[in-house]
Amino acid sequence: MILLDTHTWLWWVQGTSTSLPAKAAERIRTADVVAVASVSCLEVAWLAKKGRIVLPGTVESFFEAALGKAGLQLLPLTPSIAAKSAALSDIHRDPIDRVIVATAIEHGAELVSKDELIANYPGVQVLWDQ
Repeated sequence: MILLDTHTWLWWVQGTSTSLPAKAAERIRTADVVAVASVSCLEVAWLAKKGRIVLPGTVESFFEAALGKAGLQLLPLTPSIAAKSAALSDIHRDPIDRVIVATAIEHGAELVSKDELIANYPGVQVLWDQ
């Protein structure tokens, strides 16, 4: 299973996969399961509201296209993932990123992320080789 960080998900579904390293893009293309943590939906909605990203329609229509039509699996925030994210060391203070890390750990997924802080967490396998 491959888990996409929020920025990776945006780049992938908006056709800007050239922003991804070739190895990461190939791994996403060939993975049996490509997933997104549910908290990435919250992050996308907030980024759109704040004008930091522009979506090609409503937030809801983006989610429909960027999940279901793109064939991505949405991984829910479970009590176990919430507990894991709170127990992580304070390498990353962003709660959304902490939940994404905990989601990757919980599911044994490779996490495709450019965020260098995330790679410092033990137990998470980050894929972002240039």
